[in-house]
Amino acid sequence: MSTAPVTEQTTSTTTRPAAQPEPGWRRPRLTPSLAEVYRTVPVTGVTWWRKLLAFAGPGYLVAVGYMDPGNWATGLAGGSAFGYTLLSVILISNLMAVMLQGLASKLGIVTGRDLAQACRDHYSTPTVWFLWIICELAIAACDLAEVIGSAIALELLFGMPLPIGVAITALDVLLVLYLQHKGFRLLEALVIALVATIGLCFLFELVISRPDMAAVAHGFVPSAEILQNRQMLYIALGILGATVMPHNLYLHSSIVQTRRYAENSEGKREAVRFAFIDSTVALTFALFINAAILIVAAATFHRAGYHEVAEIQDAYKLLTPLLGVGGASAVFALALLASGQNSTLTGTLAGQIVMEGFLNIRIRPWLRRLITRAIAIVPAAIVAILYGERGTAQLLVLSQVVLSMQLSFAVFPLVRFTSDKVKMGEFANPGWLKALAYVVAFFIALLNVWLLIETFRSL
Repeated sequence: MSTAPVTEQTTSTTTRPAAQPEPGWRRPRLTPSLAEVYRTVPVTGVTWWRKLLAFAGPGYLVAVGYMDPGNWATGLAGGSAFGYTLLSVILISNLMAVMLQGLASKLGIVTGRDLAQACRDHYSTPTVWFLWIICELAIAACDLAEVIGSAIALELLFGMPLPIGVAITALDVLLVLYLQHKGFRLLEALVIALVATIGLCFLFELVISRPDMAAVAHGFVPSAEILQNRQMLYIALGILGATVMPHNLYLHSSIVQTRRYAENSEGKREAVRFAFIDSTVALTFALFINAAILIVAAATFHRAGYHEVAEIQDAYKLLTPLLGVGGASAVFALALLASGQNSTLTGTLAGQIVMEGFLNIRIRPWLRRLITRAIAIVPAAIVAILYGERGTAQLLVLSQVVLSMQLSFAVFPLVRFTSDKVKMGEFANPGWLKALAYVVAFFIALLNVWLLIETFRSL
């Protein structure tokens, strides 16, 4: 293990950082996070479509965080209780995510630093340690929700006890190591395949649930009723608060650097444009899946008079009887399993990026991922053994509270850095985007303060 900054590269897949720091930065660039895959994906092709395909991939690794098991409970609760009304909240959340992920990819491409490295350079040492600790807590909390979601899916599909299901989810560490050793594109291909699996499962659920399409279209239009109904507002804020995951911002700012784009003004501009298209298309898939969860809940449970279906296990048990189609519950559980495993794959990468970026500590990837997985699995296993399903449900709620507490500490630095003309040069956010980004940042901050107050008030 080494904590000394690295100022020189000798491998063929990395560039040689400048001996002097670039304008706006205190230190020269360090060894990139995920150095084993840094600039390993060539950007080839002369046509627009070939270049788009070369840049496609990182956005899907980010998008899986927007459809993880932590989002399922809010979608089920919102759809069963209020029908299609909260679809507008899912749409607004997704638009905010598109903007923030676009800023994260731009930061990584333009500066050659991920968000964690940028924070390490800009802030004082005590602030950097504080940001690192709360970010690690947020990653562990998110990983916890994903581990529990996968374990619940294994229980529903195969009758596997929750503690054993929790233990099995640890094996994804070996899978990530194997795939990353074979090439980053293979890991991206697996993630895209799992996203497609989730999408096909919910397309099946949508077809058999036969939603009212006119009501669905109306649900995407914001309604004043959301602000007037306190219970509806609480679930709406829960959807918003659980959508933008802080670790996704760190992740995206790093993995866009796997592409071997030209490090000049023209090359960076092209990379920023294609990275934005990639993440926007991927997040559109996430929008479809999150909306589908709520639509299926509304068309199945709300229509049948079941207005309090928030637990994943309850939804699984009710789907087949209410829809009258064999296999509806199994397909639902399969999508949950794909969602949980997909999210844990990207969560382990985010853990490595955060530790290496904030602390400039380099340890073996398998050890870093083992630590990340243990932080999530140990508490999940203890609660699953001691309290069963009731305990895991409470743990899911706690994980979302922890995520809410950390989010603004990632959003505000991101907006600040990408709006800084000295750090970003010609790529700095224009005035309108800077204003919009700060409005979103303050909105998220106020939202999460309200969520925390309401959560602790209800305990």
